Amino acid sequence: MKIIIVGATGTLGKKVADAFAQKHEVIRVGHTRGDFQVDITDESSIKKMFDQIGPFDALISTTGKGPFAKIQQMTGDNMKKGLLDKLLGQINLVLIGQHYINPSGSFSLTSGILADHPVAAGAALSTINGGLNSFIVAAAAELSNHVRINAISPNVVEDSPAYFDSFPGETPVSMNKVVKAFEKSVLGIITGQVIKVY
Repeated sequence: MKIIIVGATGTLGKKVADAFAQKHEVIRVGHTRGDFQVDITDESSIKKMFDQIGPFDALISTTGKGPFAKIQQMTGDNMKKGLLDKLLGQINLVLIGQHYINPSGSFSLTSGILADHPVAAGAALSTINGGLNSFIVAAAAELSNHVRINAISPNVVEDSPAYFDSFPGETPVSMNKVVKAFEKSVLGIITGQVIKVY
């Protein structure tokens, strides 16, 4: 399979890319590094990436940022930056990518535990992750040519200790467990599912 991994130069993306590269053609895409570069907040940048890469069998997104900020300090502008990045950015990978993906291909996006288990200063990311999960369910019913779509929703991962204190009471999950969730999405038959890794 020809698999595009957006966010392949990040902590999670690198592990996912290395795992799939053992048996598949992996195209590593980053914001400033990788085989190709993309700014997911810019639709023209996304289209340029797909034009350069051409038809593909699967797209995995492990990218997207959102603000950690307390409600008292949150502004509409803070929220908007996260919505344009992790939410709309990943959605646009699908909206534009659907015109390049091969029949029976798949999209696998990344949401997160905060959709279901909020934490202090996490309202923006809870909103973003919940929106992504809802998009997955709705889009799965409409995509053409047997194209599938799922979200992987991980807890904080073991390789990101800087975030542990922000997730009190949570047990960090192994990177291998998250990689397996992406394999289930890409190599399996499910669609419209939020694969929870927590």
